[in-house]
Amino acid sequence: MKTASLAKEQLMQQAQNSMNLTQDLELSDNQKLALTCRILFDKGHDAGLAGQITCRADTPQTFITQRFGLGFDEITAENLLTVDQDLKPLDGQCMANPANRFHTWIYNEHPDVNCIIHTHPTHVAALSMLRVPLTIAQMDTCALFQDCAFLNEWPGVPVGNEEGMIISKALGSKRAVLLAHHGQLVVGKTIEEACNLAILIERAARLQLLAMSAGQIQPLPMELAAEAHDWVSTPKRNQVNFSYYARQALKNHPNCI
Repeated sequence: MKTASLAKEQLMQQAQNSMNLTQDLELSDNQKLALTCRILFDKGHDAGLAGQITCRADTPQTFITQRFGLGFDEITAENLLTVDQDLKPLDGQCMANPANRFHTWIYNEHPDVNCIIHTHPTHVAALSMLRVPLTIAQMDTCALFQDCAFLNEWPGVPVGNEEGMIISKALGSKRAVLLAHHGQLVVGKTIEEACNLAILIERAARLQLLAMSAGQIQPLPMELAAEAHDWVSTPKRNQVNFSYYARQALKNHPNCI
């Protein structure tokens, strides 16, 4: 066996190089956003009309989001809106969720963020009721290790500028934030990255609640958890994961794109 004598670092690099050769689905941002809505609906992020998913549009200071009044399971690439910083649709049709206002603050203060997902999935919402931070202590959830902030005070309905400032500040340099008495918010440089993190934070919350009900959660070794975080947080890994979730969603929602 040619690889039997290779160090772990060499094997990890070989795997990354091979992964970069894999093919991904070719999709527009509208298609990716519509698929993200369907993916998250299927994975328990449905909470009626609560929650917003946005991504930056081609025109500066604008972003794409879903129409107010439509659930995640009703979103298609064609019925998405492009709105400006004041949430006014560029085509003058329909309206965006007024809670999108706090997204504009995050985009303005975090120029590297290109996609924001805010939802109220069951296990995240339940954990938020306890007002305790997210604990990452299992290998599968290491993409969020030291990468999830915690806002321990609920600022109320997030339709004002104050909420935007509070949530954006709480996020800081991390890719996720657990919002006490509320839900979760994740950001990504790509739609794929944000979608994967949204799925992951709900799984992490579910595991945490299960573990807390059984005993005391034991911490991960810091160095190994950091290594795992970086290993699963590459752009290619996000693309591959998203392609899998997209194929799942298209089986259930073939007409969304």
